[in-house]
Amino acid sequence: MNRLPKIILTVFLSLPITLFAQVKTKPSFKIVPLGVLGGIDESNMSAYMLAPVGSAQYICLDAGTIHYGLQKAVDNKVFRSSAEQVMKHNIKGYFISHAHLDHLAGMVINSPEDTVKNVYGLASTIETLKTHYFTWESWANFADDGGAPQLKKYHYKILTPTEQQPIENTDMLVTAFPLAHSNLTSTAFLIKSGEDYVLYLGDTGADAIEKSQNLNKLWEAVGPLVKMGRLKALMIEVSFPNEQPDKSLFGHLTPKLLMNELGLLQKIAGTSIKGLNVVITHLKPPYKNILKIKQQLKAGNTLGVKLTYPGQGKALLF
Repeated sequence: MNRLPKIILTVFLSLPITLFAQVKTKPSFKIVPLGVLGGIDESNMSAYMLAPVGSAQYICLDAGTIHYGLQKAVDNKVFRSSAEQVMKHNIKGYFISHAHLDHLAGMVINSPEDTVKNVYGLASTIETLKTHYFTWESWANFADDGGAPQLKKYHYKILTPTEQQPIENTDMLVTAFPLAHSNLTSTAFLIKSGEDYVLYLGDTGADAIEKSQNLNKLWEAVGPLVKMGRLKALMIEVSFPNEQPDKSLFGHLTPKLLMNELGLLQKIAGTSIKGLNVVITHLKPPYKNILKIKQQLKAGNTLGVKLTYPGQGKALLF
C-alpha cells in the first residue's frame, strides 16, 4: 500500500518537463519589414507590411521604402512572386502615420507602377499628402482629391481618432490614435484581427517632453488588451541614445523615455508586461548610436519585455 504513492511520484517526475511549461499560443500576425531605420539610408526607411497569419492581404504601416524592401523580402523567400507583383496585388492599403518623407517617400515614388488602393491617415496627414506631395507641382496627382486632373489611383480614407473601422479588402480593423511628434501630429494604428491586436506607433515623443497626454491616453486604451493577453506586439520607435538632449529630440524617444512609458503602460494595465513583444523601430544611424541604443535598452529593461529589432526583408511572427 505504501509503495503506490512512490510509484506515482516516480512516474510524475519522469514526464517531459515540456508538459508543465506554459503553452505557447499560435502566432496571429505576420510582419514583413520593408524599411526599419529613421535615416539616413533612403533604401531602408520606415515601412512594415502586416497581415493575419495565413492571409496574403497585407496593409503597409508607413511607406518610406517600398520597392527595395520588397526585393529584399523576395530575396529572403518571404514572397514567391516578384516585388512588383507583391506591391500591386498583396498590399491592400497604406497607413501613413505622418507626412514626413521618411514615412511616405516609397509610396510616392512607386505610385506610377502601383494599383488602385486606399491611403489611410488622420485628416492632417491626408491634407499634407493632398497639398504637398500628390500635386502637379511636386508629383503627378495619383489620388482622387486635390489638383486636377485627378488620376484616381489612390483613394484618401480619413481616420477618425479612437473610432474603429474596417480595412477594405482585408479582414482586419483599425483604430487610430493621435501622437505628439514635435510640431505635428503623428499616429498610432491599433490593428485587430480576430480577437488579437498589433499596435504600431509612428514617430512620437514622450508625454513629459511633448507636454502631451497622447501616450497616456493610448496606454489607457490598450491596457485592457495587455491584461487579457490580446496585444501580440507593440511596435514603437527609439531614435536616439539617452545622451541626446531634450531640446534635440524633435519628437522622438530614447531608451530611458521608452522604458518610462512602458512602466506607465504596465501600471495602467494592472498586470506585469514581462514577455510583451516590443518591436523597436526608427533607429537612427550612425551605427555607433544604434549599438548604444541597443545596449541601453538591454540595461534598462527591468520590466522584462521581449525586445525585437526587425531586419529589412525578414518576416516576423507574433
